Amino acid sequence: MKEIKTQKAPAAIGPYSQAVVCGNLLFASGQVPINPETGEIPEGLEAQTRQALTNVKNLIESAGASIDNVVKTTVFIKDMNDFAKINEIYAEYFTEPYPARSCVEVARLPKDVLLEVETITEL
Repeated sequence: MKEIKTQKAPAAIGPYSQAVVCGNLLFASGQVPINPETGEIPEGLEAQTRQALTNVKNLIESAGASIDNVVKTTVFIKDMNDFAKINEIYAEYFTEPYPARSCVEVARLPKDVLLEVETITEL
């Protein structure tokens, strides 16, 4: 197993790696919408969704892969009523064939953000 670290995505806020490589797969920890340059969380669902997905993209690219090689995502959201808007923005980052995906409403996320996205990517 090889650890992946980048300053282009938020640092781990606990005892975990940003991502790890095992065989030909990259397992990325959940990315929350923290701007890695400022440490700030943008206001609103659209800005948070874009920041979380940008963090995902940057983390994957730091491992030498492409967001086009994502095979599975898990999206944790605070409110299932936000599902349609998140889907619109999600479709700006991922293209067909889309990765397999799970979407789960949760009671609370780290730093009280609105969503968190984790991925599995083929290298």
